[in-house]
Amino acid sequence: MTQIVIDKKKYVLVLEKEYQALQKKAALKIPPDKTFTVEEARAYSKKLIRKWATAK
Repeated sequence: MTQIVIDKKKYVLVLEKEYQALQKKAALKIPPDKTFTVEEARAYSKKLIRKWATAK
């Protein structure tokens, strides 16, 4: 890891493998998005379509 100072700001250079490992570690901490079942998705899309149709 190397530190560089440009315009009084510190930057850190990291090897690509280390950077990818950090990204993977951070991604694992984020909970996955909720996925809908087919029935839930249909109901949700119909609700949005009705909402958009009344707005026009």
